[in-house]
Amino acid sequence: MRSLIDIVDFTVEELDELLHTACDISENPEKYADCCKGKKLATLFFEPSTRTRLSFEAAMLELGGNVIGFSEASSSSAAKGESIADTAKMISCYADIMAMRHPKEGAPYVAAKSASIPVINAGDGGHCHPTQTLADLLTIYRELGRLDHLTVGCCGDLKYGRTVHSLISAMSRYPNVKVVLIAPEELRLPKYVKYEVLEKNGMDYVETTSLEEAIPQLDVLYMTRIQRERFDSFDEYERLKDSYVLTPEKMALGKPEMRVLHPLPRVNEISVKVDDDPRAAYFRQALNGKYMRMALILKLLKEAKEGRQMESLGEVLTNVLHCDNPRCITSTEQELDHIFKCVDSSRGIHRCIYCESKKVQQA
Repeated sequence: MRSLIDIVDFTVEELDELLHTACDISENPEKYADCCKGKKLATLFFEPSTRTRLSFEAAMLELGGNVIGFSEASSSSAAKGESIADTAKMISCYADIMAMRHPKEGAPYVAAKSASIPVINAGDGGHCHPTQTLADLLTIYRELGRLDHLTVGCCGDLKYGRTVHSLISAMSRYPNVKVVLIAPEELRLPKYVKYEVLEKNGMDYVETTSLEEAIPQLDVLYMTRIQRERFDSFDEYERLKDSYVLTPEKMALGKPEMRVLHPLPRVNEISVKVDDDPRAAYFRQALNGKYMRMALILKLLKEAKEGRQMESLGEVLTNVLHCDNPRCITSTEQELDHIFKCVDSSRGIHRCIYCESKKVQQA
């Protein structure tokens, strides 16, 4: 079945369709109250989550469906060594659609290739978080009335921040969007996102370490948490965790129409004193996430009924190159093919289809 693994799996037209459906759901909830009657959503959360898991469950319940699943890996057969592929096949026997969060990059893709029901990526390591991006897009659209002609500042952990990677990929397809990348040197946006998303799409961007200098020009400030769970070194995390803190004094530098978003949870990167500022949109953003997940569930279930399939990867290299990324699902999943797709034939650059790690194939 067709699934949502990466935000670029959907066209701009499909994103606009989801936005309009989500807006209609928020305004006319009773119209959708029985749309998923008799359907079951399986939530497979192999790492902790509050907002994403509960918003998926609330979304399905408000559509009239039911929810099954687990909230941690220790509650599943993964604790016994069951593979992602086998889990996906098994869940396909019990549910109509599944949402998966996993610490290994590419795990939802593996599930989607094995499942006979749609799979939604609810976050895979530091790679992608497409449904958070759907919430982000709806929030920007409802708050500012547009998704084009914007200057968007992304602040904090841009290296491991999967929400930032997905948001940049989505915004790169709208006209006249400029991105301001605000991060310490150690947590700068990965080169492959800059070169293969921003530059490939001709998107204007600048990099800076100063939040204060960036704020005055922004229409959207997207704050992120420095994520302890993504660091191999505790000392490095301790040194970087307080790199940016948004305060009322810094908010005073921003435009009256600027909006502040955050995928949540926050630690201390946004002072609670900012919460009462009407430009603080992060809790409205969380609500928008439920509406977008409702719209997404409806779309994928409709396409499953119509028999729509995932698109082919095209020409790939299978077991010719080897992924060395310890965060990739290939590092733990037994008998999983190492598959790479060419992204730059002139330089022989290939990327792992699971985690997007780079390999160069020598001529």
